[in-house]
Parts: sequence; C-alpha cells; structure tokens
Amino acid sequence: MVLQYRAAVLHAAQTPMSVETVTAAALKPNDVLVRIRAAGLCHTDLEVIEGSLRYPLPMVLGHEAAGVVEQVGPAARAVKPGDHVVLSWNPHCGHCFYCDRDAPILCEEYLGQGPKGVSFDGESRTRLSDGLPLQQLMFLGTFGEYCIVSDQQAIPVPKEIPFDRACLIGCGVMTGAGAALNLGAIAHGDTVMVIGCGAVGLAAVQGARLAGAGAIIAVDIDPAKLVLAAAMGATQGVDASKDDAVVAGKQETGGRGVDVVLEAAGSAAAFRVTAEAVRPGGQIVWLGKIDVNKDVSFRWGSLMQEKRIRRVSYGNARPRRDFPLLARAYLDGDLMLDELISRRITLDEVNDGFAALKRGETIRSVIVFE
Repeated sequence: MVLQYRAAVLHAAQTPMSVETVTAAALKPNDVLVRIRAAGLCHTDLEVIEGSLRYPLPMVLGHEAAGVVEQVGPAARAVKPGDHVVLSWNPHCGHCFYCDRDAPILCEEYLGQGPKGVSFDGESRTRLSDGLPLQQLMFLGTFGEYCIVSDQQAIPVPKEIPFDRACLIGCGVMTGAGAALNLGAIAHGDTVMVIGCGAVGLAAVQGARLAGAGAIIAVDIDPAKLVLAAAMGATQGVDASKDDAVVAGKQETGGRGVDVVLEAAGSAAAFRVTAEAVRPGGQIVWLGKIDVNKDVSFRWGSLMQEKRIRRVSYGNARPRRDFPLLARAYLDGDLMLDELISRRITLDEVNDGFAALKRGETIRSVIVFE
C-alpha cells in the first residue's frame, strides 16, 4: 500500500513553504513509520528558510517532534507499533572514530550524510507528487503527518506525557537542560548565568536548577522572557538592553565572576559577554549559533586565566537515557514544559508560525496534528 500524506515543503530559501501531498517510500529493515502528533518550530528550521543554513531543496523541515509508531521494519529494534516516541535528530553508526570515543554528535556518517538532507542510509524516504526525491531536515523532516526514521531515532517515552509537550524534549529542552546537567559541571551552590531565554535558554535555566545551582542569573532583552525564567528557577533577571550582565555577575559573586555561563542567544555580542562574565577557571558552554561564515572577535584578556569554553549542539544527548528521564521529570512536576508553548497551530499555519518566531513573539509554536 502506498502511503500519501500532507507535508510542508520548502522549495526555495526565503519563500513560504507549501503544504502538499507527498509519497512515502516502502520501509527498509531498520525503518520506523511514525505518525506525527506534534512538532515544534525551531530557530534551526528558520535558518534554513532564510538561507543562512544551507541544505539541498526541496525539503521537509522539522526536527523536534513526537508521535505514535504505526509500523516497523523487520529488523527494527527497541520500538514497536503503538509506542509513543520522541524523535532524535542524531543517529550515529556506533563504530567510527568518534562513536568509539563516546561522541555520537561527531559520528562520521552523521556528519557526512547530514548536509545531503537524506535518511541515515543516504537515501530519500519521501517523494513529491511528480516523483522527484524530497529531502528531509536532520534525518527527520517532521512538518508532515508522517515521518520515516531509523529505529535508533524513535525513542519510547511514557504515554502519559502529552505529545505537544513531549516534542519539545527532542531538541530545545534536550539541548538546554542537557548542557546544564551533562556538560556544565555545575556544582551544588554554584552561580550560573544563562544568556538568552528562548526555549533552549529556559531549559538551561531549569537544568541549572535541577543541578543544584545556588544562584541563576537569566539574561535577555525581553522582560516577558525574564519573567518566565524566574518562574523556572532564575534567582535574578538582567535586561541586557538596559543593564550590564557582566556587572551583575560580579556583584553576585563578590567581584569574582560566575562559575558557569550557558549561552543560548546566538549573537556575537552574547558570545563576548560569556568570556567577560565567567570567573577564572570557570566553564563557558555555547549553545547558540550564528551564520557559519561570520567572525566573532574577543578581547584577548577575557580568554585568559584557565577559562574553559565548549561548543555544544545537543546537550551531550544520549536519547534512550535522557528522553525518558526528561519526560518523567515533567510528569513529576520537576520540569516545566507547558510554559514554553506560546501557540498551538495547524500545519496550514506553519508559515505564520515562523513569521511570529522571526518577530520574537513566541518561545515555541507547536504544530498539533489531529
């Protein structure tokens, strides 16, 4: 039986997506067919739309999603029809130079196939109505009613967590909370600064709280986001359009500087602030990003004194371990996800959702599929 379904297709950068009928390929042995129930609109998708992140087109965007497994290939492991799953955008081979060193985010096959916009085996799983191959963003392409992924990308989570909240775990929450919990080296009582309070930054605030930070300084230029940050665990908010975050950090620490800075704003100015705000020997984690061809400059003295800087893409995610843990944290009341959702929209409203994201009006818009 041929599966046809509706998906939002980007044919050219800086143009709206069109919702059209596409055709899915037959499942390969390790494939999983997922009926998408919710998909978040992320800044990475927006970068592809605007052309600052370059992929082959046409393409189905979307990489932050949750749904129900409808069918699995004969060799698929650890997932079965009926499972509620959160999707991971970091499949990995498990045996290359980097996988052997416990760095799946640097997997050679993942990095080699990713820019091609294909499935992990290098082939397309979807076609346009005229039969031409359709690319998929980050091995997923979740702005559609269905998605075919490899078995390692479909991570079962408790069925009690609603799909629109579960989908956030797949990217923004994993990236922010994971950076704090897995990589920030936050010790009990540390002073942590989070720069940028979008979905990733607010997840980082919560991760710092869960890690036992004694003080959490949230920095943004939007007062409403600082209010949200306070609700999620920030002990102080700094409006960077009016006040100096570096000064605030030094005042909190007796002039020393903060122990850990988690950057989630994605601007050259924010990257510079991280190096000025952290104490000697402190830890800087960069989560945000700018155009890969842009330069960022620093005052050399800000990089001295044994400061440690790490760029992180996915919060050191180990999805089969972390996704269920984060889902359970939500169900136990320890992780706030409802407040991250600004709007729930339909697939036909996807372009309006990205326009609102570009204007800075939303934390997360989530496409909800019936």
